[in-house]
Amino acid sequence: MSSVGTLYSPLVNFRAYKARVAAEYNDLKIDLTPEYTSETRASAEYLAKFPLGKSPGFTTADGQNIFDSNAIAYYLAGLKKDTQLLGKDHLETTQIVQFMMFAESELVSPLMTWFLPILGFVPYNRPVVTKAKEEAVRALTFLNNVLLDRTFLVGERVTLADIVVVCNMIVAYKRAFDPKFRAPFKNLNRYFLTVVNQPQFAKIIGAVELCSEEPVMAAPKKEPKAKKEAAKPKAEAAPKKEAAPAPAQDDEEEKPAAPKGKNPLDLLPPSPFNLEDWKRFYSNNDTKPAAMNYFWEHFDPEGFSLWKVNFKYNDELTRTYMSNNQIGGFFARLERARKYAFGSLLVLGTDNDNEISGYFVVRGQEVPYEIYDAADYESYDFAKVDPTDAKIKEEVGDYFAWEGPTLPKPCADGKVFK
Repeated sequence: MSSVGTLYSPLVNFRAYKARVAAEYNDLKIDLTPEYTSETRASAEYLAKFPLGKSPGFTTADGQNIFDSNAIAYYLAGLKKDTQLLGKDHLETTQIVQFMMFAESELVSPLMTWFLPILGFVPYNRPVVTKAKEEAVRALTFLNNVLLDRTFLVGERVTLADIVVVCNMIVAYKRAFDPKFRAPFKNLNRYFLTVVNQPQFAKIIGAVELCSEEPVMAAPKKEPKAKKEAAKPKAEAAPKKEAAPAPAQDDEEEKPAAPKGKNPLDLLPPSPFNLEDWKRFYSNNDTKPAAMNYFWEHFDPEGFSLWKVNFKYNDELTRTYMSNNQIGGFFARLERARKYAFGSLLVLGTDNDNEISGYFVVRGQEVPYEIYDAADYESYDFAKVDPTDAKIKEEVGDYFAWEGPTLPKPCADGKVFK
């Protein structure tokens, strides 16, 4: 059997599972890249094929390149019609796409926000994680209700909708959904176990052991260790401080590859303001007055800059939860900036009358590449502000605290990038 293309991704990765399972259902041979690492994604050869540096990537047998895990899975699902992975008619295909979009917009963002602190990838912030769990419960409740009288999401057999939704939940079921949390979702649990135990799934992902006890948040690696690593000759490998251990590679997001060479931000003169110390203090103390007093006492206006951020298309926003998902999507694409930035973006107002705005603190005096290279950056206006202005200082405190008199509308929701 000839190969229909090459999948570039770690073998253990929930996003890559989608393509591999779809290929298995269609009895297709695809070439894998077990040697794939984060350095592969940053290589000139990979970026020539996939300029955004996203993983996974797929090159078809005739040399066409496809990025985005759902798009790759959709391509492979459509190579054979008799398996009906894309449905038996136009309506079912539409419903399948509907659930695929739901899985990305309503499911992945809150789940990642929830379980990345469990794995120690990002610092634990109780309000942020609590909000993410609430959003996850809403999405899971929706699925549980849909599955009340269905075996699968669309039709009477497994489709790409099931492949995408289930793959997006695998890590959460293994690491976050303990028995007490799972208890209300009987239909969803039955569905998940039915799908992952299909032969085509089991061949790719193996046996899925469900989370057995309430997870404990892992302590994130300390900043001093990261600085020590940054001093080594291969400084561009510094992001390893947030890399998952080998067994947890299925937790990796689709992250753009970092530009090669020494990061210009790492070459700036040392600053007395330690961004990681601020993030920890903010996470573990009341924002007002403790955290804001700490911030203004330590902030270094020469080494860091402050930016007011406004969404450019507030007139197009509708439901507040959808606006918050907009923020989550933006933050998901800023992973490379985590070492150099802190931000708080809020959804202000009510359904059909809301806006997105907030503040970012960044290393240096310009918006760095790690932010302006993000796909969503053009949807936001970054305006540099004077950190010595009393009015600005009060507004920053209100935006960081998610409440206060300077907010133009009541805070409905928000997310913190740290």
